Amino acid sequence: MTASDISDKHRFLAQGNVYLPHIMIIEKIIEETPGVKTFHFNFKDEQIRDEFTFESGQFGEYSVFGVGEAPFCISSSPTRGDHLEFTLQRVGKVTNALHRLGVGAEIGFRGPYGNSFPIDLLQGKNLIFVGGGIGLAPLRSLIWNVLDNRDKYGDVQIIYGARSPADLCFRYDLDAWGDDKTVDVITTVDRQESRVQSPVSRVEAGNSRLQSQESRVGAGDSRLQTADSRLLREGFVPQVLEQVAPSAENAMAIVCGPPIMIRFTFPVLGKLGFTPEQMITTLEKRMKCGIGKCGRCNIGDIYVCRDGPVFTYAQIKRFISSEH
Repeated sequence: MTASDISDKHRFLAQGNVYLPHIMIIEKIIEETPGVKTFHFNFKDEQIRDEFTFESGQFGEYSVFGVGEAPFCISSSPTRGDHLEFTLQRVGKVTNALHRLGVGAEIGFRGPYGNSFPIDLLQGKNLIFVGGGIGLAPLRSLIWNVLDNRDKYGDVQIIYGARSPADLCFRYDLDAWGDDKTVDVITTVDRQESRVQSPVSRVEAGNSRLQSQESRVGAGDSRLQTADSRLLREGFVPQVLEQVAPSAENAMAIVCGPPIMIRFTFPVLGKLGFTPEQMITTLEKRMKCGIGKCGRCNIGDIYVCRDGPVFTYAQIKRFISSEH
């Protein structure tokens, strides 16, 4: 079946066929880093474009016809509805195929799927966003959602890090947020050099390095200046979070990044007084088919595609403990 065949049948079958994708047109491509791209896309069918809605934190299944499909969050905000966005890193067959596409290409989209960030719970709270690398993609949907409804929220603080200056994504957003006097943006890199170890290698090298860097940064504000004049801290995201020490009073922390970053971030938040109910993350790496049919996303009786991908740390602790 070709893309045009699917487009012709979509209006009649989409409501009853969960596997039939919408046809989307790529309108713009932004190269965030050498291996990461953000795609602006829109529905080919204008009526569907006008009727489509989603919430921050939800995701979709994106397909390259003849190659396959893969799940990614919708990284744009529902408050900015002229187009949709998703961001992906080139790591496999589908992502490589998507990276080869150009403006005007047609792709498939199923969604939106999953739950969303709890907007009602977040309103009136001070929000601390903690992101690492491409993990800023789902957070930026919520960040723009919050900033476009600024009067409904308290203080907003964004702590974002990457391996090196060259690995920082969404620089245009970082600039816009940094220019907003109601937002506190703190950007960090693991170290200044562009050639760095993988996250697993860094952790296997020992927590001693994390602790020694933490002591060094805590003793003095170690910063570096990048080529584009962005002022950066130097250090891992969890240690910079502990140095910044946001207050847990009337606050919620929303975390997304590499699993190893999340693993070290939750204990720091706990040390700062955040309860597990005040910590939220999205388990995007566990998503598969999107509708809980393939069973590959389950953790015990929880299906991340269907019941998530957004969970509080309290929920995660409960279903992980029940699995064991």
